[in-house]
Amino acid sequence: MEKNGRKLLIVDDDKSVLKALELLLEPDFKKVQTISNPNLIPGIIRFEQFAVILLDMNFSAGVSTGNEGLFWLRKILKSNSNTVVVLITAYGDVELAVKAIKEGATDFILKPWDNEKLKATVHIAVKLYESRLEVEKLKSKQKHLKEDIEKQYQQLVGSSPAMKEVLQTVKKVARTDANILILGENGTGKELIAREIHRQSARSEEVLISVDVAALSETLFESELFGHKRGSFTDAKEDRKGRFETASGGTLFLDEIGNLSISLQAKLLAALENREITPLGSNTPIPVDIRLISATNKPVSKMVKENVFREDLLYRINTIQIELPPLREIRDDILLLTEFFLKQFAQKYEKPFLKIDRRAMDKLKRYSWPGNVRELKHTVEKAVILCESDVLKPEDFLTDYRHLDEDYPRKAMKLEELEKQAIINALRNNYGILTDAAKELGIARQTIYNKMQKYGL
Repeated sequence: MEKNGRKLLIVDDDKSVLKALELLLEPDFKKVQTISNPNLIPGIIRFEQFAVILLDMNFSAGVSTGNEGLFWLRKILKSNSNTVVVLITAYGDVELAVKAIKEGATDFILKPWDNEKLKATVHIAVKLYESRLEVEKLKSKQKHLKEDIEKQYQQLVGSSPAMKEVLQTVKKVARTDANILILGENGTGKELIAREIHRQSARSEEVLISVDVAALSETLFESELFGHKRGSFTDAKEDRKGRFETASGGTLFLDEIGNLSISLQAKLLAALENREITPLGSNTPIPVDIRLISATNKPVSKMVKENVFREDLLYRINTIQIELPPLREIRDDILLLTEFFLKQFAQKYEKPFLKIDRRAMDKLKRYSWPGNVRELKHTVEKAVILCESDVLKPEDFLTDYRHLDEDYPRKAMKLEELEKQAIINALRNNYGILTDAAKELGIARQTIYNKMQKYGL
């Protein structure tokens, strides 16, 4: 075995054993340390990281129970669960060996040992240690990736009454396992809401698996959702788990569920009712434990009346229904969303001093946003990328003029609001000079003063 750059600790009360093992294994390790007193273990492993520890099972004279070894095994693994512990004993007790393995030992060596077999065992132990480190590294990456993903989804922006009601509903239902149906136009943030429900749920440490069922053909539906066995169809070259099984323990999000054909609806319903799936090519059902969240932009209640969506499936997926308003109905949130996206993209594209002028914001509020929040996000991103100054102007926001609501905000404002806005505009146009502002409005200076007091200006 080549020198592996790792450290080895050998613990045995027999100094001749320590010397023999040190001579045998020293060429293979960066460092081999030996101790005869197990009470020194805590202090040593606190400051040094050992890949493998060879640990004797008995240290007291005349004792052969192995309890001392098990005691120190637990201490070592509690300190560092990645360390690989191989136990050594002169007593070939199979029951003790099984107990040691259950406690977390990796292998069991009997005295006297065969040098080649012992070296092979230690070599495997080093490989196992390196695998554990790699798994830990991957878990850390996964954790950070999950945190990065959650950062993209964690902030549900909206202060309008409609969005506040949605967020209150999310908070109420998230901790339950109730099936949720999210309705809303394209781009309103249905998957965003699904992820927020999962994030606040008791299943948040498990996965959320998202499936766009509209993208699945009739032939792929069962394979993708339920999995398949090797050879179950022409291209099935290996076993594959379906989305249901992968999501088990966590949340399954079925997007665009309104696009499923009647025949596929029946298969989905059977899986939900039985809480089990059977992969293609198999006769063995697999139990699954999922929290189901579905979403669609289609009027499913109307589809039930038209016999294109199963009523029993609707009842199954629709314990709680959340309806997301289109952006044109929550115009007060446009400013909030725009500022949120501006901050996000200004940081991404290294333009930290970007601001939006009032005329540009007025343009965004007049637009009806047929693509909803998704369209607004893309529009802000394009503006940030293409702008040539630190102030975003109306011309920086590329919108379809056909969807500009020229009557907004007049039709959405009361008479008093219009009057207040007119006074604000006049004051801005005339740099706060009351006489000039009153002249522009065609009213007396005292009148504009009284109006300003009325509106708190």
